[in-house]
Amino acid sequence: MGVLPIKRALELALQEELDLVEVAPNADPPVCKIMDYGKFKYQLSKRTQEAKKKQTVIQVKEVKIRPKTDSHDLEVKIRHIKRFLGQKDKAKVAIVFRGREIAYTEHGTKILEHVIEELKEDAVVEQAPKMEGRNMVMILAPKA
Repeated sequence: MGVLPIKRALELALQEELDLVEVAPNADPPVCKIMDYGKFKYQLSKRTQEAKKKQTVIQVKEVKIRPKTDSHDLEVKIRHIKRFLGQKDKAKVAIVFRGREIAYTEHGTKILEHVIEELKEDAVVEQAPKMEGRNMVMILAPKA
């Protein structure tokens, strides 16, 4: 409609029983639109709901292992990790050291290397094994 005085724009909006909405307040002159503001807000909320529906949430599931965990128990934990990766979730593998076990972190490194070897077809190492306090942590992500 071009450049109009505010009073004229408000009159036009009232005639059409719509709202005068300022679209670009920083422009010179400011840009306004005549529209049904309630309908606009409703459509905007519907669009955001649709976007939320389509996005996938990736969870990080944690598996805790001790350095003295037996081989059979370790295989069970590896099966749990495979299940998590199959569900498209990330897996955080933590070796928990207690007491004097902290002096033998190489046992934890060996265990995590074994886990990586077992899961090389299913997983990608997202974060390499590193110490975080008394825990050695590694994060695995599912292969694309």
